Amino acid sequence: MAGLSFAVWFLYLFRFIAGMGIGGEYTAINSAIDEIIPSHYRGRVDIAINGTYWGGAAIGAFANIFLLNPNIVAVDWGWRIGFFIGPALGLIIIYLRRHIPESPRWQLTHGPADEAEANVDRIEAEVREEGHKLTDVPEDKSLSVVATASIPFRQIVKVFLRKYPRRTLVSFVMMVTQSFLYNAIFFTYALVLQNFYGTSPSSTQYYFFPFAIGNLAGPLILGHLFDTIGRRRMIFATYALAALTLAVSAVLFNMGVLNAVTQTIFWCVAFFFASAGASSAYLTVSETFPLELRGQAISYFFAVGQIAGAVAPAIFGVLIGKGSDRGPLTIGYFLGAGIMLVGGLVALFFAFDAERKSLEDIADPLSKSAAS
Repeated sequence: MAGLSFAVWFLYLFRFIAGMGIGGEYTAINSAIDEIIPSHYRGRVDIAINGTYWGGAAIGAFANIFLLNPNIVAVDWGWRIGFFIGPALGLIIIYLRRHIPESPRWQLTHGPADEAEANVDRIEAEVREEGHKLTDVPEDKSLSVVATASIPFRQIVKVFLRKYPRRTLVSFVMMVTQSFLYNAIFFTYALVLQNFYGTSPSSTQYYFFPFAIGNLAGPLILGHLFDTIGRRRMIFATYALAALTLAVSAVLFNMGVLNAVTQTIFWCVAFFFASAGASSAYLTVSETFPLELRGQAISYFFAVGQIAGAVAPAIFGVLIGKGSDRGPLTIGYFLGAGIMLVGGLVALFFAFDAERKSLEDIADPLSKSAAS
């Protein structure tokens, strides 16, 4: 509908609706990954899939080279075509979703136990057909659950603030810090290139591609280390290395020794690490709370992170100004680096070692029977 906009308010309205759907998707996909993927591979799969956002962003940026070129597509139609591409891809995803099984965990806690058993049997049969051997679950790992339709908000608050306050702290800090840094840089990089390095608006868009590639490569290359080295150490490492790279670039930026290319290289390196760390924030939130709250936990912390993400570009826009003074933006870069370092330290000291653990070993289901 945004592609059919006849006034700016109409565009804003339907972009808002689209944003609601995108926010819901973060909840759905992370919940599905964590509840279906085997524990030994949960970290790398979740981080890699979250990181593929940047593959889509790169494809979209490539399309814009043509769609936003008035010599190729009329000005009033190029951006509309871009909005129409999204629904076309969405229809494909809807078809693919039909082949993704519902989470047996969700089914068991919401009533349809027979469907849960059928899903598990089908998944196990497919795994055996692929030549893998499955071992029986030890008897001491069995749980009895009572189906629960919904969790009262009062109980949700109790879980967050009384039962798992450290996990709530880690989730809050990780989501806020990564969102602040990402939006601060991502939504102002064009202003930096144009105001401080003199790139033209038409050439600035080409600098996005290496930026996107660095963001895509980080989760794909580093993701498996979150399952082997461990969550806490890798979260700290990625957040800290991103902070260090940004701090070094701030010093060189203030000295005036960088150009548009070298500045972009520093951004690529910083977000190679930051992208893996940011993806692990969604993983951390979704796997460390009881399964009945998994989706809600992601939605709450994601929303809080977006508030921080909305503030960051406004701050950096003021710091950039007209591009006549590098001092304020240098301070902004140090601020972003410091915020990321804080996020990494909080995870290092307070996060839970969730790697290669069953979700039920990480947090008991709220629907667990007292007889278990």
